[in-house]
Amino acid sequence: MSTPAVDHQAVTAATEQWLEKAVIGLNLCPFAKAVHVKKQIRYVVTEADTPEELLELLMNELQLLSDTDPDKVDTTLIIHPNLLNDFEDYNEFLDVADAALEDMGLVGELQVASFHPHYQFADTDKNDIGNYTNRSPFPTLHLLREDSVERAVEAFPEAEEIFEKNIDTLEKLGHDGWNKLFPKG
Repeated sequence: MSTPAVDHQAVTAATEQWLEKAVIGLNLCPFAKAVHVKKQIRYVVTEADTPEELLELLMNELQLLSDTDPDKVDTTLIIHPNLLNDFEDYNEFLDVADAALEDMGLVGELQVASFHPHYQFADTDKNDIGNYTNRSPFPTLHLLREDSVERAVEAFPEAEEIFEKNIDTLEKLGHDGWNKLFPKG
């Protein structure tokens, strides 16, 4: 069975819209705006349709990010619309991603954060609005530099409160508010 071709421009545009409206617009991540404005986010859309293909791409992108000047690329979003659309499968792949970081000797230098259209925190209902803090238009692996995270946390004194503030923001917004941000076309 062949997977459909991916419209890379449309996938990138939807991801940027989500970044601008939700992540930055709702201030879910106070660190995202600076790298977005400076155009230091690398968007990688892949047509990978096997975990092995995604792992190979992930490892290449981890190495590229490690080797690249942070002023040019500070963070990378690997967007994979054809693969791991089931959240449980995606969640299991995160263990593979963490093992790749370890195998490559990049633990402490880089990390992988996770976003998914069906993201669900442990012990929550799938429709809990708090899950939307990590809900992206497509399954996405977010590669971050540990140094950048540390600098951002130093600049944001209450960094440990971000998660709670995000839940509060989304509870006030509600499902209707979220749906207004991202109307189903």
